[in-house]
Amino acid sequence: METITTVAQLRHALAQTRKAGKRVGFVPTMGYLHDGHLALVEASRARSDLTVVSIFVNPTQFGANEDLSNYPRDFLRDEALCRYAGVAIVFAPEAQEVYPATFETFVEPGELAKPLCGAFRLGHFRGVATVVCKLFNIVQPDLAFFGLKDFQQCAVVRRMSVDLNLPIEIVAVPTVREPDGLAMSSRNRYLSGEERRRALAISHGLFDAADKFRSGERDVENLIAIAKEQLNTVDRLQYLELVDGHTLKPAESPVRRTAALCVAAYVGSTRLIDNVMLSLPALERDRSPGD
Repeated sequence: METITTVAQLRHALAQTRKAGKRVGFVPTMGYLHDGHLALVEASRARSDLTVVSIFVNPTQFGANEDLSNYPRDFLRDEALCRYAGVAIVFAPEAQEVYPATFETFVEPGELAKPLCGAFRLGHFRGVATVVCKLFNIVQPDLAFFGLKDFQQCAVVRRMSVDLNLPIEIVAVPTVREPDGLAMSSRNRYLSGEERRRALAISHGLFDAADKFRSGERDVENLIAIAKEQLNTVDRLQYLELVDGHTLKPAESPVRRTAALCVAAYVGSTRLIDNVMLSLPALERDRSPGD
């Protein structure tokens, strides 16, 4: 495994791979890796000849009062995990390598970036779209792998790739969870033991709603209310919304298309996000227009 810190070095390292016609898989991360990230690496290795993992805490996607300076970092551990997982190249640039002093061009996403997290983290997806676009142009992968825990991010990146004619297949990998159901996140380390126990209400509420959906519940308000019943142990519920799985607009009752039940909540001072996809059974989907 190589660890590379500059764009020029990375392009040189990948030149022979491309000349040989091999497929490059890419997993962009902000580091502090966990099993969710390693699932992306595993998916990449299954479909690619060579996997590149980037480790870069992107400053442009953090707001003024967010946790950029405190975001968890442990590069030596990340490097060891990548080596063990079979990663070929770790790309770990400094901020000035990605954003030199003369940098002034950003990617501005559209409607998909406005609801959910976009309504509360102004400019967040502008930073995400910009850094992902830059990393795509730097790595030039054939496939890029993202976790569905960040459902809105997947949607924004996929739309950006289509709109900007980027020749990259975006692969969304299911959320990886702890045995008790908590969605894996680098920010979970912020939680005290007591906070972590209370954080389980997030996944429990989503799972309850998903169970009712599988049992035939199709009313949007009822599904949201079922999930919300569990959420009285969080300190602040930022949003709990059921949205169309394609447009991210509020889902309509009765649910006739694939939808996503999405939540953002604070437990202590830690902001956590999670979601479940609500997919219609095949027979019901066949008679549902537009899905």
